[in-house]
Amino acid sequence: MGLAARVEVDRGELRLQVDLEVGAGEVVALLGPNGAGKSTLLDVLAGLLPPDAGRIALDGTVLDDVAHGRRTAARHRGVGLVAQDYLLFPGLTVLENVAFGLRARGETRRCAREHARQWLHRMDLGEHERRRPGELSGGQAQRVALARALIVEPRLLLLDEPLAALDAGTRPIVRAQLRRHLAGYEGCTVIVTHDPLEAMVLGERIVVVERGQVVQQGAPDEVARRPRTDYVARLVGLNLLRGTARGRVAEVGDRAEVTLAHDAHGPVHIAFPPVAVVLSPERPQGSARNAWPVTVRDLEAHGDLVRVTADGPVPVLADVTPLAVADLGLAPGVRAWASVKAGEISAYPA
Repeated sequence: MGLAARVEVDRGELRLQVDLEVGAGEVVALLGPNGAGKSTLLDVLAGLLPPDAGRIALDGTVLDDVAHGRRTAARHRGVGLVAQDYLLFPGLTVLENVAFGLRARGETRRCAREHARQWLHRMDLGEHERRRPGELSGGQAQRVALARALIVEPRLLLLDEPLAALDAGTRPIVRAQLRRHLAGYEGCTVIVTHDPLEAMVLGERIVVVERGQVVQQGAPDEVARRPRTDYVARLVGLNLLRGTARGRVAEVGDRAEVTLAHDAHGPVHIAFPPVAVVLSPERPQGSARNAWPVTVRDLEAHGDLVRVTADGPVPVLADVTPLAVADLGLAPGVRAWASVKAGEISAYPA
């Protein structure tokens, strides 16, 4: 049981074609750049936007089936949605906000409030029940919105950028709280985010969406270690090349080769961290078995290091110290050699 969705939406500038399955009790993080179609998919799952084609079933119940003219209204889908700005009712107290869904179902005011109090205590918000949303911190408002969604026991919980409204200092604390609350939820959860850390921490499985298509999915560590697109590689901080391997040599681009530590054959992805790249003014003669001429295009502070973007037969990102930048005279337009030891390179099937 769980969610089984095949969704197609054509909005001219965006053509969304996504197959998504989420098991009961599973948390899936939808990761992708702005405009990839993540929020559009969430709107379709929530029943706020009709798909142009496809079928959506939840726990065996068909919610949408375009081919057979079947569509279930949002209020009857058994889906809970937490939006980016939480959409709490400003004129209601925290208790009334959480009880709202039960009252809309016809439960008595007393029963709905008692159930809402239980949820507020579960969210460590019991002392705030008489406050208005405007009196809450961002983290408190997020937990109120989550309680309001979960109190009606949805079979599918949708979270749209749930931490986006929080400041950097609050985000790690609320992220940990959210993970704890989701661990006790037995339904399906889909979290939309463009933050890789949020996806890695909250998602048991990550589904990467680019330009309306699923381009990669898997466990967080698998996605981080073996990116399959430039977007994912940038997010996890890796260089990513594509080539054709024959034994311990892979051809990349038109005239470049990469020496591998292990045999590989056929189309491959080649990944290595920027910190493994050594820049030097002359071609190195040491143990590094890969060396390519490059031209520096850009330099940018990256924590305690400087990230150098360099073009060449093998374009690379290199993380070097500020002292190395000064010693090598690195600046846009400067030519250098980039080298990487074969043992630092990971090659896997494309």
